[in-house]
Amino acid sequence: MNGSLLLDTNIVIALFDSERAMLRKRKRAERVFLPSIVVGELFYGAYHSNQVRKNVAHIESFALANSVLFCDTDTARHYGQIKSQLRRHGRPLPDNDIWIAALAIQYDLTLVSRDKHFKEVSDLKVEFW
Repeated sequence: MNGSLLLDTNIVIALFDSERAMLRKRKRAERVFLPSIVVGELFYGAYHSNQVRKNVAHIESFALANSVLFCDTDTARHYGQIKSQLRRHGRPLPDNDIWIAALAIQYDLTLVSRDKHFKEVSDLKVEFW
């Protein structure tokens, strides 16, 4: 396992649900990063939940405890390259996932996800938990 990981939304949700396997794997990681896109997806879910205040507070606390990576021009360049490559091969991915993959490539991080479609992204280091 690479020491520096970028977490996808489904992994963060599993951590929030206290899935033991996820918690053990998370403990073994040297450093954990969150894409700002994932934080946005989590807030979206929180605002559509029955416990908005509680869930928003949980996300804010989690984001403060981890390093959040934001998109910039370099990220946008990687996004464009990835989306173009996927289109050429007829393998579209959701735009948010392309942004997440772009951040992972930009910062040379291993993306941790449950979404197998990330296998389609060239040069992306990915682990499936």
